[in-house]
Amino acid sequence: MPRTPLPSPAEPRIAADPRARHAVRGGIFGNYVDQFDIFLPVIALAPAAGTLLGAENVAATAGLVFTATLIGRPLGAAIFGPVADRVGRTATTKVALAGIAATTLLIAAVPGHEVLGGGTVALILALRFLGGVFLGGEYTSAVPLAMEWSAPRRRGLASGLIMAMSPVANASIAALVLVLLTVLDPASYTAWGWRVPFVVGGILALVMLRYYRRQVADAPAAAQVPAPRSPLKDVLVGRDRHVFLQTFTLMTGLWLLTYMAIPTLTSELTKAGTFDGRGVTLALLCATTVSAVAMALCGQVSTLVGRRRFFIGFGAMAAVAAPVCFLAIFAVESPVSVVVLCAALQAVTVSVYGPVGAYLSERFAGGVRSSGYGLGYSLSIVVPALYPYYLPPLQQAFGKYGPIAALLVVAGLLVAAGGYWGPDTDTRAPLR
Repeated sequence: MPRTPLPSPAEPRIAADPRARHAVRGGIFGNYVDQFDIFLPVIALAPAAGTLLGAENVAATAGLVFTATLIGRPLGAAIFGPVADRVGRTATTKVALAGIAATTLLIAAVPGHEVLGGGTVALILALRFLGGVFLGGEYTSAVPLAMEWSAPRRRGLASGLIMAMSPVANASIAALVLVLLTVLDPASYTAWGWRVPFVVGGILALVMLRYYRRQVADAPAAAQVPAPRSPLKDVLVGRDRHVFLQTFTLMTGLWLLTYMAIPTLTSELTKAGTFDGRGVTLALLCATTVSAVAMALCGQVSTLVGRRRFFIGFGAMAAVAAPVCFLAIFAVESPVSVVVLCAALQAVTVSVYGPVGAYLSERFAGGVRSSGYGLGYSLSIVVPALYPYYLPPLQQAFGKYGPIAALLVVAGLLVAAGGYWGPDTDTRAPLR
């Protein structure tokens, strides 16, 4: 039977505290800023990559820009997680937001390839690496902070709203770039238009930094749980190592679902020629809108049925439905059908992120919560993100779409296995 959580005695006090609302709002909009910055180079730089990064080996260079951010994020989690556990999550969030703002605005000011040659690429790579470090620090501190302030019965929904900012940010950048490409000629976008989204991203980070300075404080519960001498050691090889391995398994499945359902789908749609570039963007905008709503709903559903049951059930469903949706996209000819199937694929894959903020925060105690959250969330991204290296050989051997469908099955099973491996968490009690 579905479990309906009862309010805990502390819940009315949490819900009534204005600091709780400020922290949850900070987690939601801070994650929007975070995700906006993560997607910037993928979407905003793509139309100008040939000129900005140099015409030679542009694909490989663009991949390096992505990889630089990828490497920085787990490192940022490893650096800032223990700081957040020992010094405070609010202070750590403010430092991370300042770093995000600085690195993003500096990228907007980088001279073009015609001025610095290879120096342009080197500067962008260095700034994206540093930006990745600060990005890893922001969600490592801000999301657990929001969860610690959330009332238990609302924690799943708050998590869903926070995680929904990823598709919202993706859609926002795509819409902004689409407008810029419409009103600017290609030469103007290449010369300066691509800088506009980076300026917007930097300003958004500064706005959130001001918000955290004025409105957000650490949760009292976090101060009651002392951090160990080495939170990283505790998480990786100490008493919480089994929790880390379990959440790492779960998150690896989630990230694999993400990469097969978003960038891989985008690439295959472009190759298939069903849409032109703008058509693909519009189709994915519709799909991300569906996934944003579904994420928020999934967060609340996990509170009603239990996090463990949710991940087991969703993973099993994704292992069946995700490959079917993906293969169907390339079997139909109607553009409307393609858009509907893309939305369905998003719903049965990335919607699973809804409860992640709550679940990871519940799995790790307050003294190591940021370290555990950051490492579980960030280290697990590495193997799925390396798909450009192992997917093409699989496609050459087994066809274009079969390997992607198979990886979606693997991803769903990893989510189910990760959920099964862990215990059910208490969705009725405040975090300690």
